[in-house]
Amino acid sequence: MATLLAHIRVRPGAEKRFEQIARELHDATHACEPDVRRYEYWRGAEPGTYYALESFGDFAGFLAHEASPHHLGALPALREVLQDVRLEWVDPVVGASPLTPTDLSPPSDPTDLQEAYSERHGAKVQDWWLPLRTAAAADGGQAGSPRREQGRG
Repeated sequence: MATLLAHIRVRPGAEKRFEQIARELHDATHACEPDVRRYEYWRGAEPGTYYALESFGDFAGFLAHEASPHHLGALPALREVLQDVRLEWVDPVVGASPLTPTDLSPPSDPTDLQEAYSERHGAKVQDWWLPLRTAAAADGGQAGSPRREQGRG
């Protein structure tokens, strides 16, 4: 699995156009990409801020998304409305998310474009995630969670 949170800032006055592009990308991504698990856009608290939660079966699925015709076709319109985008690779908490841990292994035979995207986005599994994954695996995903008493919610 490869999961990221995109922190997006849109140019003032471009919010409506950005949301139209986001809907088009959402629809095309879910219709054309069998490896997508999550692809959702959210408005932030501050004006012009948005977030996108994206999850793919693996890093190759993310790279295929980046190189897809619908994503490449949207880039000119996105460049007109975006002020800033920062990708943050995230890792699901076992037992608190249906997604599996993030694995950012590169594809075995990437295209030149996929290789360029791989270098550009600097995907990395964070060292501090690993011991928490091990602890969660050891206790079935219940590390640090309170146990419910029988018959109580």
